[in-house]
Amino acid sequence: MAEASMRLDRFLWFVRIAKTRQRAQEIACDGRMRIDGRVVDRSAAPVRIGNILTFASGDRVRVLRVEALPARRGPAPEAQACYQELVANVSQPSPID
Repeated sequence: MAEASMRLDRFLWFVRIAKTRQRAQEIACDGRMRIDGRVVDRSAAPVRIGNILTFASGDRVRVLRVEALPARRGPAPEAQACYQELVANVSQPSPID
């Protein structure tokens, strides 16, 4: 039996990483998203439970582990339960004098 998967753009939209499906497609296609270390350049790339997603978000890099595939775009607490943030917010190091 095939392992359950979901399109990357739908996952990003359902878990509220992107505000719109179109923005999710742009994030997926810009070539800066990685799934398990492999560069992704298409919005239809499959996302599976256990995958590690790495991408730039604003001025930081986010690393997420997929914990569940959402059935819908639900409220924020439901969306956040679908992934685990692996890298804590780290402030920029100060320059060495």
